[in-house]
Amino acid sequence: MIAMSIPSPPPEWAQFSLGPLTIHTYALCIITGIIAATIITQRRLSRRGAEDGVVLDIILWAVPLGIVGARFYHVFTHGGDYFYPGANLWNVFAIWDGGNALYGSLIGGAVGAYIGCRRTGIRFWSFADALAPAMLVAQAIGRLGNYFNHELFGLPTTLPWGLEILPTDTMFPKDLPAGTLFHPLFLYEIIWNLVGVAIILLLERRIDLRWGRAFGVYLIWYGLGRSWLEAIRIDPTSDALFGIPANVWASFVAVGLGIVLIVVRSRQHPEPETSVYRAGREPEPALPRDADGDHTAEPAPAAVREPGRP
Repeated sequence: MIAMSIPSPPPEWAQFSLGPLTIHTYALCIITGIIAATIITQRRLSRRGAEDGVVLDIILWAVPLGIVGARFYHVFTHGGDYFYPGANLWNVFAIWDGGNALYGSLIGGAVGAYIGCRRTGIRFWSFADALAPAMLVAQAIGRLGNYFNHELFGLPTTLPWGLEILPTDTMFPKDLPAGTLFHPLFLYEIIWNLVGVAIILLLERRIDLRWGRAFGVYLIWYGLGRSWLEAIRIDPTSDALFGIPANVWASFVAVGLGIVLIVVRSRQHPEPETSVYRAGREPEPALPRDADGDHTAEPAPAAVREPGRP
């Protein structure tokens, strides 16, 4: 290990056995991020009047479709890694080995979240606003998985926090000498995402970020960060279009969509958001409970006197 550098974890840390099961650290980081995002989103929605547990009903749709979207996007933008003479096509489905694109998960997850919101009565953009900072937390946790998989590192650097990659590692660039340090892009993105969480929470205290505007800020912030990180990335990344990696193009699209979302939704809804539920889908008010915790009977409606009768 080089003094002051960030060492790469041993290859055996990428997975471990739990009885007959093989647990991949990358997958464990993703699952931990999903759990954290679920808890944060539920708390934010509950403060706005949503029922407890409603986020679980939504992520039952969002997470599976998000995983499918993440893998499909990655395979689509890395076709040469999966489709060549003699390739094992089953590797297309090996999500535990890494290769799950965030932008693909956003597309698939958005479709799933929309379905879940329609079924639960939650406004889609209310859910997206509650999710915005939680998503950045989940992404920060998930990026640790890239560290254990020896992924997401950048150009060579002499900075003291450079990432050490062993020359025997399959990810080490063959044209560089042993001992070369690299920008730890996974760490940069973790920090960028956590700063984004603080910015969204701070802006929410100063201005109204409902009706999808908080999610617009998320798209702008993440798109800006991802675009410059991809620009200094050296490990195998997405296919290029006009010399620009697909992930950079996707980042530009994310920034543009975020700006459009804030402008359009601000014009459509200058008024405060009064409910996270769609009209007519608000939950029934809970009945009061007695000292034993049982529901009390619903009070009978007051009698209406007819005119002229005592």
